[in-house]
Amino acid sequence: MSGHSKWSSIKHKKGAADAARGKIFTRHAKLIEIAAREGGGGDPDKNPRLRTAISDAKTENVPNINIDRAIKKGTGELKGAAQTVSVSYEAYGPSGTAYIVECLTDNKNRTLPNVKTILAKNGGSFADSGSVSWMFEQKGVVVADISGKDSDELQLKAMDSGAEDMDVENDSIEITASRENWSKVRDALKSAGCEVQTAGLKFVPKQSVNIADVEAAKKVMEFMEALEEDEDVSEVHTNADISEEVAASL
Repeated sequence: MSGHSKWSSIKHKKGAADAARGKIFTRHAKLIEIAAREGGGGDPDKNPRLRTAISDAKTENVPNINIDRAIKKGTGELKGAAQTVSVSYEAYGPSGTAYIVECLTDNKNRTLPNVKTILAKNGGSFADSGSVSWMFEQKGVVVADISGKDSDELQLKAMDSGAEDMDVENDSIEITASRENWSKVRDALKSAGCEVQTAGLKFVPKQSVNIADVEAAKKVMEFMEALEEDEDVSEVHTNADISEEVAASL
């Protein structure tokens, strides 16, 4: 089976730059904070949403001290800390591509104008609520390193765990599963000795826009990177499908 897009693996390969400036750690801390506040308290054994947020954070090596602080912020133990909320915006970008921009912010009056400015400066436009979201469905996406493993055997294990779609590229596998089963797929890969690189809920396009031209792909990637560089933007989801070959030539 072929994957919905190469974008998750492309993003992972460039993810080191984000990690270097703490963007990944900050995003997970905000998600843990929200989960602790809205999901039922700071005990992960009693708060499934928090338990998942912590597991996702540890997958990307977020230090325990960051996790603990985020939990305390969410439960109100850290007095005077501004509350983080999640908001999402819809947009159009280069070559007719569509986007869902997820943000984690303590000031929506700052975030919305910033996102609109980034869109305008990079060839995009703000979209009305609902005009883009219907093109996507929320799925679990797991990306793992399978070097030294039997690819066929891993794919069978993933299917038994609820995988809906799989894409193997060299030593990497990207698996799409339902909201209910993605954690089972992640755990199956971990138990098989694979290094899980990213795992979590994503907005997966129902139909993709194939970007086969190098210049068009460059504009799309620059567009996404401009959005991702904003401190309040946590995730950018697109229906742009950029192949590994085109991305490698940039």
